Order: sequence, then C-alpha cells, then structure tokens
Amino acid sequence: MNKPINMHQKIISIIFLVLSVFNNPINSQTINETLSLDDVLRIAREQSPQAILAKHTFRNSYWEYRTHIAEYRPSLTLTGNVLDYDRSIDREYDNGEEIFVELNNNNSLMELELNQNIGLTGGELFVSSSLRRYDVLGTNSSTSFITTPTSIGYSQSTIKYNELKWEKKINPLKYEEAKKQYIENVELVNIRAVGYFFDLVLAQKNLEIAEFNYSNTDTLYKIATGRFNIGTIAENELLQMELSYLNSGLALNEAKIDLELRRYRLRSFLGYNDKVNITLIIPDSIPNFEVEVNKALSEAKNNHPDILGMERQLLEAAQDVAESRAEKGLDANIYASYGLTQRANELTAAYKNPLDQQGLLIGIELPLIDWGLGRGQYKMAQSAQEVVRTNVLQERIDFEQEIFLMAMQFNLQDDQVEIARKAGDIAQSRYAVAKSRFLIGKIDVLDLNVAQSEKDDAQQKYISALRNYWDYFYGIRRLTLFDFEKNEALEQDFDEVMN
Repeated sequence: MNKPINMHQKIISIIFLVLSVFNNPINSQTINETLSLDDVLRIAREQSPQAILAKHTFRNSYWEYRTHIAEYRPSLTLTGNVLDYDRSIDREYDNGEEIFVELNNNNSLMELELNQNIGLTGGELFVSSSLRRYDVLGTNSSTSFITTPTSIGYSQSTIKYNELKWEKKINPLKYEEAKKQYIENVELVNIRAVGYFFDLVLAQKNLEIAEFNYSNTDTLYKIATGRFNIGTIAENELLQMELSYLNSGLALNEAKIDLELRRYRLRSFLGYNDKVNITLIIPDSIPNFEVEVNKALSEAKNNHPDILGMERQLLEAAQDVAESRAEKGLDANIYASYGLTQRANELTAAYKNPLDQQGLLIGIELPLIDWGLGRGQYKMAQSAQEVVRTNVLQERIDFEQEIFLMAMQFNLQDDQVEIARKAGDIAQSRYAVAKSRFLIGKIDVLDLNVAQSEKDDAQQKYISALRNYWDYFYGIRRLTLFDFEKNEALEQDFDEVMN
C-alpha cells in the first residue's frame, strides 16, 4: 500500500531537484527581491511587456492624429525635372508629306506649390509658381523659358460628399478614444499584475502550510509509533498517521515546484531575468471605502473608451451612408484657376509683361444604367447603420449592467476579507486545540486531519478573498477610469508617454 506513494514521492523530488539546478546555475549570482503589492504594480506599469505594448499602441494613434491635423494645414511642395533629355527620331508632317526629323532636346521644369485643404467644402485651394526651360541641342541650338509667376486655383473632386468634414468629426474622437484606451490598458496591466502577485502569494502560503504540516505530521507519526509500540493505539490509526505523513511529503514537494513555476511567471511578466529571486509580502490591510453605483455609472459614461467607441461607430456608419448616397446620383467636379504666364528666350524677359492664363473645368457624372447598383449600395449602407445602432444600444445596456454588478461585488469584498480573516484565526485555534487533544488521546487521527484540512483551507480562502478584493478594486477602476479611493478621475501625462 505504501510502495506507490514512496515512488511518487521520489519522482517529484527528482523533478524538483532538476528544476532547482536548472534555475540556479552554480556560477550565477542570485538577486533577492522582496516586493509588496504596490511594488509589483509599479514595476509592471514601468517595464512589463504589456505596459510597453500599450505605450506603442498609443503612440501609433498619436501620430495618426497628428497626420489628420497636418491635412488641415498648408503644405508647400517643390517638384521638378532637373534633366529630361531626349534624342530620337520622330515623324512630322509638312504640307501633307510625312518626314522624319531628329529630336535633340532637354526639358527642365521646377514648380513650387502651396496647397490648403478646405474642410467646409472638401476641396483644395492652391497657389503655384513654375519655371520651364526648353533647350534645343545640336546645330540649330536654342533656349527658351516659359514662366508662370503666379497661379491660383481651386479643385474639388465631388460636390456631394465631403470626406474632410467627416474626418474632422471622427478623427478627434478616435484620438480621445485612444487616450482613454491607454489609461484602461494601464489598469489592465494592474489587473494582470494582481493576478500574478496573488498566484505567487498563494504558492508561498501553500509552501508554508506544507512545511508546517510536514514537520507536524513527522512529529505526530513518531508519537503514534511510540504509542503503537506500547499498545495504546491500533495499527489502523498508526497506518492512517503514516499515510498523512507521506501525503504531507508529497504536498511539500508539489508546493516547492508550484512556487518556482509561479515565481517564474511573475518574474517574466515584470521583465526580470532568471537570476532574480522574488519573495512577496502579503498585504495586511485594504482601503476602506464603498463605490456608489450611480456615481460609477456616471464616471464610466464620461470616461470609458467604449462609450467614445460607440459614438465613433455611429458616426462611421453615418459616413458610409453619406458616401453611398453621393455615389448613386448626379455628381460634379470642379477645377478653376487663374494665373500669369510668359515665354521668352531669356530668363529675365520671361518674367516681363506676363499674359493672363485662365482655366475652368466643370465635369459631371450621372449613372444612366447601373442595374440598381448605386441604390443597392445605399440601401446596404442604411441597413448596416441600423445594425450598428442596434448593437450600440445593446452594448450600452450590457456595459451599464457590468458596471452595476462590478460595483455591487466590490462593495461586498471588504466584508469577505474580514470574514475570511476571522475564519482563518478560528480554524488555526481549532487545530491547536485538536492537536492538544490528540496528544492526550482524546480524539483520533481522522478528527485531527479534519481540523488540519480546515486550517489549511481557511488560510487559502483568506488569500483568495484578498485576491478578489484587489481584482474588483482594479476592475471597477478599469470600467470607470476613476479612482474612488482618492475621488478623482484617472489621468496620464501623455507627453511623458511619448518620450
């Protein structure tokens, strides 16, 4: 009966020995770190891979917004062909006769253009100046210049759909959403840090329990052996105590392995290498406050990125409808310009007495037969808009329900922690009494094992209650982006984030 248990114990001992050697090379220098929950949260926000990812995600949104802002500012562009040399033979017609002529020329052009998007109309205003030099090379060489000192114009590709107007509504909203999303991502880092922290805390507590139980059952087994030898207990009780002793050895080895595993996961999350040995301090107190449900709902509606995301989705759906409406009927495009131009064989003369230069283009587009394509796309966009509206309405209801439940759950956690603390004290006292009674022969080993199991379970439940408290603490912060302990909205220094 005992042989399989001994084999199991040996296997676990070998695994733990290998793991210990692997994690602690002979020549490595171990760094011992004793961390509180606040320490773990701070380190996680500063250097965890998840925190770094959140920063770069925000930076991408920041530069996307900066690009949007730049679209509404003037842009100055210099373009040109410094060298456009052509030597070839081409056909020409002289008095109806086809002749072949040799071309040998160079055509250079430089143009400076100032552009400004007009958000009100969706068009573009431009001012330009250009200089062209045309060189005929070879026997009859010549040079001429064509200048456009000033040209001002306006162009608009469609009069029915103003993309710039919609971008001006949507992009600032997306940027605000990105800022709120970054703050939420920081809270998600906190939540993950809490999870890894209490995983290791529980593993530490389990190891502490296992070491205590192993030492205790060893002593009690020796006492039981002495009693059996003098005939005061039955063989069955001795075997039961031996089984408890062996099981406590198994539990001790398993607790050691689990501790190393949990330590590795926290170490990896915090960005530490394998030379850092982390020991955690169990929090001995919790903040004392309650979350008012109505205030939580109000702050969530004001702060959470999902609310902005819902508003953005509605705007984007309306944008799609406007665009599809513009594509299904008569549309027009406009191009108009006015400027001055001159041509001369000398550069200075090409800027004297310039001539007027005008251009006007009004184009139309009217689908005559499209077999209902435009109308179908418009109806599809309208249906998609209704789907978005319905989904947003449901998301709002679900979001408010989540806030309500989270706030109610959080408000119960301080009582749960206190109850678990008292239960742990009582279970510990009960075990001490049971042990004393066992030593004087008043109870048997089964009653002692029950008391020990209840003691262990109560200690684990206390750690679990603490974990639940801090999970809900940061959970309600994530949903509302509000610190109810300090009674202020969560904020970030985004200039620092960009550095």
